[in-house]
Amino acid sequence: MNMPKQVSEMLAAPADADQPTTRQFSRRDLLAVVRAAAVAPVVAAPVIVQAVSTDTSNELIYMSATKLAGLIRAGKVSASEAVEAYIARQLSVNDELNAVVMNSYARARKEAAAADKAGARGDWMGPLHGVPMTIKDSLDTEGVITTGATYGRQQYMPKQDATVVARVRKAGAILLGKTNTPEFTLGGLAGINAASNLLYGSSHNPYDLTRSTSGSSGGAGAIVAAGGAAFDIGSDWGGSIRGPAHNNGIAGIKPTSIRVPRTGHIVDYGGLFDLWQQLGPMTRRVEDLSLITPIISGPDYRDASCAPVPWADPAAVNLKKLKVAFFASNGVSETDDDVKNTVIQAAKWMEGIASSVTEDLPKAILQDLYDARTKLTNADGWAFYKRMAAKWGTQNFSPSVTERMKTLVPISTADTVAAWDAADDAKSRMLGWIQKYDVLLCPVAGKAAEVIDRPASAARPNAYTWSYTGAFNSTGWPVVVVRCGTSADGKLPIGIQIVAAPWREDICLAVASFLESKSGGWKKPPI
Repeated sequence: MNMPKQVSEMLAAPADADQPTTRQFSRRDLLAVVRAAAVAPVVAAPVIVQAVSTDTSNELIYMSATKLAGLIRAGKVSASEAVEAYIARQLSVNDELNAVVMNSYARARKEAAAADKAGARGDWMGPLHGVPMTIKDSLDTEGVITTGATYGRQQYMPKQDATVVARVRKAGAILLGKTNTPEFTLGGLAGINAASNLLYGSSHNPYDLTRSTSGSSGGAGAIVAAGGAAFDIGSDWGGSIRGPAHNNGIAGIKPTSIRVPRTGHIVDYGGLFDLWQQLGPMTRRVEDLSLITPIISGPDYRDASCAPVPWADPAAVNLKKLKVAFFASNGVSETDDDVKNTVIQAAKWMEGIASSVTEDLPKAILQDLYDARTKLTNADGWAFYKRMAAKWGTQNFSPSVTERMKTLVPISTADTVAAWDAADDAKSRMLGWIQKYDVLLCPVAGKAAEVIDRPASAARPNAYTWSYTGAFNSTGWPVVVVRCGTSADGKLPIGIQIVAAPWREDICLAVASFLESKSGGWKKPPI
């Protein structure tokens, strides 16, 4: 596939202390990539080599998707056995979790039987052959009701899968059901503090049923953590993969903006917020993020922003040459001692292997990103939300959204453009800052999972400002979250964000895998 030489070289550069790992992206460079894609032949998702798992778990419903796929391919487990085990687990825990809101068990059993027959012939669909999954209810699934948590779609049955769903199904994954989310992924019964909506109610955290799953991919986070699915695919507009990964103690990735097509998501592509939205897998183990993300990446020639960017192998990253930055609080929203201690511990683990580890907070830049994002989010008084509701025939919003809209006053076009300019300026300054480093470690949120549907308060802004996560939707940078700690009472998981410059998912995943090996990563919940 044709690609401008300077862009190709930039994307292929290894993570090495002897050369820069970031470049200032000009609009001309980005346009060159997109134009190259426009004239290139239509291609399928990249061919993925079957991965070898390092997961030591022997329990079928708790092992990684990578390990399960390997066992199915080796004939040690059948797809039907895997599907039945996950269905049984969902039936045993979902009454308490309320994470899976629509099932497709009958179809899953038929697909598993067909997968087993194909496997017996040596006809393997792909690297996820026979692996059971769930999918966030905001992503279209052919033949399975997809509500997006809004009344106007309560009986909506898509005629085709979202692009990412089609790709993992083509790779052999089997859909068991849809997972809970706030309405349109943007407004639940109490914002996106929890996966809550008027159709299905609230999901519950498997480590403490009184606690939030976070949102908007909260049902996904809960069922994956509880062993009810090998993986899920979530969406992230301001932290909606990373918050649930943190609260539920799993691994999740927000890839670089425009790497993964958004086609078939209820908030898809285009418009002022186009580059904020990204889709990515949610798993128990980091190795599964490395397996699944390249499967769902690459243009589908419907999402007009999606670029054909090469995928770099995380295994090729030399951790010993990495320059690491970290901060335990961003100065916009405070963190408690449990979160601070977790980030500091992760930094200490990196000191044992990395070239350098430096505490460094670009506070002014993060504040400017947050301020610009807040203005842009509210610029049209949420007219964009009302347009989505009108499109699907939803007439009544959840109370929290209704109350929020009463307080929002649209700003002028001039002020909107000024906020956009301010965001771009802060993004550029952030690129300048990261030139000193290869990777950043920082909090996902100010605390571990809080109580479900706690009321909004100006004095407790963490769940509502997304100040730790939203900055990296604004920049478009890739972020991986992995569990690195536990609350002081020993009950609740704490994840951290691992951030790198654009297109360097390989660095994020390599560091996440190392930190997972030190912390143990995901741990079985008590449910």
